[in-house]
Amino acid sequence: MAQALQVIELFAGLGANGQAIVEQLQVRELEDGTLQLVQSPAFAKGLASGDRVRMLPETREFELVKRSGNLSIRVFSRTDIEHLSDRITPELEKLGGELERETPRMLGYAIHVSCGFEAIEAILNRHVGQDGQSQWMYGNVYDPQDGTTPLNWWQDILKPE
Repeated sequence: MAQALQVIELFAGLGANGQAIVEQLQVRELEDGTLQLVQSPAFAKGLASGDRVRMLPETREFELVKRSGNLSIRVFSRTDIEHLSDRITPELEKLGGELERETPRMLGYAIHVSCGFEAIEAILNRHVGQDGQSQWMYGNVYDPQDGTTPLNWWQDILKPE
């Protein structure tokens, strides 16, 4: 049985000032000692809600143990983001997505990869960026080092059986 929620800290990169950005995330410790993310990170790359990780001793880094199949989607805006949430959230929810985080300038969604990149991206591209003030990105689709190389972790999940 899963234990109560706890908070871990993940290294999310360096800020413009050269200082480390550390993100706190809620996790559930599972019987095997791994930690399951309750929510997708806002800044740490490569993870989504439901993923299982193992923390590396004496660092804020992690080892990915198992992917949940969820995509992490982040929407950022220079202005208030509520108008985007009102349009995007119902459409992603129809596909089975979930709004996990909403701040005045950011939305965070989790949606299973089986919903299809094309359908997800059509929704996002229809609403985000049209105002010149907003943009969206995946949090766990591209290599965190170069930001452009697809990780392709979804290939095995989407294989027909």
